[in-house]
Amino acid sequence: MNTLTKAEEQVMQILWDEKEGFVKELLQHFPEPRPAYNTVSTIIRILEKKGFVDHRSFGKSHQYFPLMSREQYREERFSSLMKDYFNGSMKQVLSHFGNSGSLNLKEADEIIQMMEEIKQKGGKDE
Repeated sequence: MNTLTKAEEQVMQILWDEKEGFVKELLQHFPEPRPAYNTVSTIIRILEKKGFVDHRSFGKSHQYFPLMSREQYREERFSSLMKDYFNGSMKQVLSHFGNSGSLNLKEADEIIQMMEEIKQKGGKDE
C-alpha cells in the first residue's frame, strides 16, 4: 500500500471530512496561511496517481472525492506498522505503550475492560 506524506494526509483529512470538493472549496478548510491553489492541485493529482482520490469532470473543473475511507487507511497503516515494528504482535504494541509512559492509568483500565469484553465475546484464539 502507498503511504501518504504529511501534505497528502492533510488533503486527505479534508476530503474525508468533506466527502468531495473542488480545489477552491478544499482550500477553505486549510488553516492560515493556506497553501497556494497550485500546490493543493498538485497534491491531489499525486493522490489520484496513488489511487487515493478520483474525480468527476465538470467542463474544465474537477470535483475530487476519496476512493479509500479514513478507516481503511488507518487499518492498513496500523497493520503495516504492527508488522514492521512489532512482529505483528498486539502484545508488543501494548507493551511498548505501557513501558513508554504514554499510556495513563485511566486508558490502561479502559484497555483492560475492552480486552475483557473481547474475551467474553470469544475473540481470536491465537
